[in-house]
Amino acid sequence: MLDKNGIAKRIAKEIKDGYYVNLGIGIPTLVANYIPENINVVLQSENGLLGMGPFPLAGEEDADLINAGKQTITMLPGSAIFDSAMSFGMIRSQKVDLTILGAMEVSEYGDIANWKIPGKLVKGMGGAMDLVASAKNIIVAMQQVNKAGESKLLRQCTLPLTGVRCIRKIVTELAVFEVDAENGGFHLLERAPGISVDEIRNATAGKFFAPVHVPEMDL
Repeated sequence: MLDKNGIAKRIAKEIKDGYYVNLGIGIPTLVANYIPENINVVLQSENGLLGMGPFPLAGEEDADLINAGKQTITMLPGSAIFDSAMSFGMIRSQKVDLTILGAMEVSEYGDIANWKIPGKLVKGMGGAMDLVASAKNIIVAMQQVNKAGESKLLRQCTLPLTGVRCIRKIVTELAVFEVDAENGGFHLLERAPGISVDEIRNATAGKFFAPVHVPEMDL
């Protein structure tokens, strides 16, 4: 199965030349390290940066340059810094072509829960609700099972929702899925190297569909 970097590497293949892309907290931030050099992409951080680069090398960090997850980042030539009002104006007016988010749970209809676990402290809901309400295209990067081995791809989310019927594609350590928001169901598109369809089916609690032949991911 894939590690977090493997998930990020697979998602990077979804990014097209000329895209403006928002990277959420967690696994999505790793995608910046795997964008192909032959395409021109502008990464947006919702705390007010357009033109985010890869993570800095050890010893080259600048504490004034951070992403939405408070991680130190780099800026590319031509980058712009602005306030949160400008940043969310970009998001709400659908200027962002692709949003990549982490998730705690996703339902078979594309509902997402990714901001709060009841009873646990949170820093705030952040910008995820604006992103899922406004984004043209959302890909979720997540672990398919939790530490107890329970699936996080469910018939219905059990945690407080961030957005309803907004997720279309999911990449996990096991597979790539397309979500059927109209009829419900996780449609298997690709499997991680060495992972069988049965393993993926057993790790999916929601409705599961797979074709006769499922290709392995090309990483």
